Amino acid sequence: MYGIVNKAIQVLLTENYGLESWEEIKKRSGVSVDAILSNEPYPDRTTFDLAIATSEYLKIDLKDVLISFGEYWVIKTGQESYRSLMKAGGDNLKEFLINLPNFHSRLMLIYPNLTPPEFKISNIENAALYVHYFSIRNGLHYFMFGLLQGLGKLYKKPTEISIIESKSDGADHDVFCVKW
Repeated sequence: MYGIVNKAIQVLLTENYGLESWEEIKKRSGVSVDAILSNEPYPDRTTFDLAIATSEYLKIDLKDVLISFGEYWVIKTGQESYRSLMKAGGDNLKEFLINLPNFHSRLMLIYPNLTPPEFKISNIENAALYVHYFSIRNGLHYFMFGLLQGLGKLYKKPTEISIIESKSDGADHDVFCVKW
């Protein structure tokens, strides 16, 4: 996973809990780099280890940590680092979600070694749709949940998100129902 995700985690934790907390979480996670570089690839394990260490240190459920990371990525990192790319996704939540399958193909121009998830959109209705999330990485469906929640906030649309199918329950991919 590229450092842009881990850097966002660092900034989120530093902003909300202070530099000392970040240093302790980094230490507990076993991440030994002094500075996380956004455009460098890191082992996926680094992200998981940071999430687990954050959960343990802050005594917050891992699910809630991953949701917070995802939401923060959209609201803060996405807007600061990828504003034009995010804007190109659509003028409203529904448009953005329908265009989501094309999002990572644009990101791959910036990050050539990116191994992104794939998306399929189905069951499109006036105020709801399904997002099918295909990833080689296991355990990130709550991060994706947070990303979807963050998109609702970005577009100022209160959303209700539910997980319809999950890889952790034996499905071949995760399916989210997003209602607004």
